[in-house]
Amino acid sequence: MTIKQIPRGHPFTEDGILSYRAREVLQLLIELDILEGAGSPEGVVVAKSRRLYMDTSGTAGSILYIKKLSDISGNRANGWILI
Repeated sequence: MTIKQIPRGHPFTEDGILSYRAREVLQLLIELDILEGAGSPEGVVVAKSRRLYMDTSGTAGSILYIKKLSDISGNRANGWILI
C-alpha cells in the first residue's frame, strides 16, 4: 500500500476535505468583505474588531463604520464608530 503525496500548498486533503491552511486563507478573504445593512450597526451587528460596515440607507458623512472594540461590557454588537 502506498500513500499518495499531496502537492505542497494543495487546498484539499486526499479525502477531498479543505485543508486547514486553505480554510484560514478563505476566512481572511471573507473578513475583507464589507458588511452592509440599513441603519447603524451599533448594538445590532456582531463582528470582530477592524471590520467595516456600510449603511445602505445613510447620507453623506454617515455611511461607513469600523468596529473599533471587539465588545463593550460583553456585548459583541457594540463598539462601532462612524468614520
